[in-house]
Amino acid sequence: MNLVLAPDYAHYQDEIIRIIKNFHSEGTLIGPGSRNIVKSFSINGKKFNFKSFKQHNFINRHVYKYYRKSKARRSFEYAHMLIDKNLHTPQPIAYVEFHDWLGLTNSYYISEQLENIYTLEDVMYARSPFENLKEVIKEYTQLIYYLHEQGIEFIDNSPGNFLIKKINGAYRFFMVDLNRMNFHTEFEMPKRIKNFSRITNDPKILKLISSEYSRLAGISSEYFLTQIVKAANTLQTKRRIKKVLKFYKYFLKVLPVPKNLILISLISFLESDLPFLVFA
Repeated sequence: MNLVLAPDYAHYQDEIIRIIKNFHSEGTLIGPGSRNIVKSFSINGKKFNFKSFKQHNFINRHVYKYYRKSKARRSFEYAHMLIDKNLHTPQPIAYVEFHDWLGLTNSYYISEQLENIYTLEDVMYARSPFENLKEVIKEYTQLIYYLHEQGIEFIDNSPGNFLIKKINGAYRFFMVDLNRMNFHTEFEMPKRIKNFSRITNDPKILKLISSEYSRLAGISSEYFLTQIVKAANTLQTKRRIKKVLKFYKYFLKVLPVPKNLILISLISFLESDLPFLVFA
């Protein structure tokens, strides 16, 4: 076992080890737990989130031991990097890795649990319009622009990965799910725009993002809007293709299906009314 703790939390070592040993039988589940499992635990009256990453196949197990940092380690290190840049993320506490002769078997990332928060997704898709929607989207866009100017590409730039807490009347964004980032010495505009493809396909919100980002970057808002819509549509198409292929991969295990039938079905599916964005 490899356990690395933030210096201020070294005294939690024994309790963290105990929780890891009982992870599957204790704690409060957060979210569906379909891929990675996140649970909340209390230590000395404080709440912490323990994230167990999905186990890898045998090739990736070897890769994550000898060639790449584990997702847990990257989450821990990237969290400290963001804090050093005066950005916000739940306080990183520790990461834990387990290995055998082949490679990585399990890994965990531990961070503080924030209370009285909501997500950017909650703001975007609230049943009744969020009263300060424009302000929140504007501040979110400023955050992403700052990251881009620092050469940081937050790959999982989706609304569920931004926690929002109102502090002294101001909105503060906390980034989560940090293990996937790219770093650029020159972050070109097409790549910056593509980085927004996961955030939403809501035309009104994309217009708000385009208006603020183009203002900050000194470029045409019409150009930015056109390109961000294109990026969002491209991602939607890829997701649809992936769903179809996944369905047939499962279906072929049960019944043999002619390849030409699969191709015809795929084309028909893609020619259906996709939720592409149309602006008046």
